[in-house]
Amino acid sequence: MVLIAPSILSADFARLREEIVALEQAGADMIHIDVMDGHFVPNLTFGPQIVKTVRESTQLPLDVHLMVDNPDKMLEWFAQAGADILTIHAEVCPHLDKTIQNIHNLGMKAGVSLNPATSEKTLEYVLDKLDQILVMSVNPGFGGQSFIQEQLAKISALKEMRKGRHYQIEVDGGINALTAAECVSAGADILVAGTAVFAGGDYKSNIKALK
Repeated sequence: MVLIAPSILSADFARLREEIVALEQAGADMIHIDVMDGHFVPNLTFGPQIVKTVRESTQLPLDVHLMVDNPDKMLEWFAQAGADILTIHAEVCPHLDKTIQNIHNLGMKAGVSLNPATSEKTLEYVLDKLDQILVMSVNPGFGGQSFIQEQLAKISALKEMRKGRHYQIEVDGGINALTAAECVSAGADILVAGTAVFAGGDYKSNIKALK
């Protein structure tokens, strides 16, 4: 069954610990944390201290997505904060193979994210080393955007390229009950959802609807 990774970008930060506990009790499979630097994307969000707070609040895997210009400088910060999976963007890593190795050496699983205009072929020579590939189905930076349908072909292509490799395909952006079904049909294993999980406050029903 598809895994659901609620994005805390949509959480109530006045009661973050309670929100994390509620998500775990509602059936979330992991917690997705979007780290934005205001440079690579036009928004500024969290640092390692928030990841540390979430780590102290749950036993669920922490899926940390670095939308930053200089991820290599930050790997150790987020490893120490408690990240289980660290995803960096192919677009900003000139030495992608080395960065992936460094993530693994710090004891984390390694993911690479692709913006909507970035081809899956960018990852051809590192596929054997990846634990996760994150397909951005919106342009990164803000929640609440509409799903870009052309990304379904990218998901399908990554599934075809897998051929016995162990990476999971994750999709982030514009996920709701309809687009969730389309993504899973195309080959997605993990769905990141913010608005679709938090809307109305009934997290359990919302996660169940996505699954």
